[in-house]
Amino acid sequence: MQQSLPSFLKIDDNGWLTGVRQVPSPNFNERPQSCAIDLLVIHNISLPPGQFGGGFIEKFFSNCLIPTEHSYFEEIADLQVSSHLLIDRQGEITQFVSFDQRAWHAGASEFDGRANCNDFSIGIELEGTDEEPYTEEQYECLTSVSRLLLKHYPKMSVERITGHSDIAPGRKTDPGPSFDWQKYNNMLGV
Repeated sequence: MQQSLPSFLKIDDNGWLTGVRQVPSPNFNERPQSCAIDLLVIHNISLPPGQFGGGFIEKFFSNCLIPTEHSYFEEIADLQVSSHLLIDRQGEITQFVSFDQRAWHAGASEFDGRANCNDFSIGIELEGTDEEPYTEEQYECLTSVSRLLLKHYPKMSVERITGHSDIAPGRKTDPGPSFDWQKYNNMLGV
């Protein structure tokens, strides 16, 4: 069932999106002082790879993934990562880190000559893979949230929305060729 974004959807004074599920992750820290938030990074994730649902992404971002539940989890269970938001296949949004805090989503990265993109970016994970098309619900939610972020963070612009693969080329491939940038930009009105 698609999550209907409420008309009162907003970002509160603490950097949390109202009207969505909140599951605070321990994997964050403070942004550098006087660092403007001016980049939006789109990712994808599925756990186990290629499988959807099951709550494993939430467990992963909360450091609660049980390595014995799947052989792939043995490889990643000790990693400490997070993202600001996850949009699942049905369009349900979960927030893990305040937008005002630095989520650990980008890793070694660079955008427009600046390294450490976590310092100045917001990361949104789409439940998906590089190969499988994203759902209409995901595009609708991503577009609504993107519009809200663009309004709330004046230094962010549509030109400063990018994929993980663009800030970490050769290391990351997401959101992959299955992400329809033209469709997303059209929905944003670009």
